[in-house]
Amino acid sequence: MFRLDTLSCALTVLSTVLVGRKMWSGLLVAGVNSIVICVIGLRTQQFGFIPANVFCIGVYVVSLRSWRRGRAEHKAPGSGHRDQRQEFSGS
Repeated sequence: MFRLDTLSCALTVLSTVLVGRKMWSGLLVAGVNSIVICVIGLRTQQFGFIPANVFCIGVYVVSLRSWRRGRAEHKAPGSGHRDQRQEFSGS
């Protein structure tokens, strides 16, 4: 049987490593993990997990949009290089 808690653990580690490497895909993985945690909260009737993780998803979306927007503004014209690493920008 597939265990959601094991999946959540793996996603937590992966997203932490990706964000630590300043890769925006870590925010996507963290968002997926928050959805998994919401499902765990529903299945176990621990409803306090749901609003906290919905809030986290909102933070990830705003951060991801800001990060991607900042990347587009700093991208050199004509550059074919597509590196997804970029420093967090505080805004």
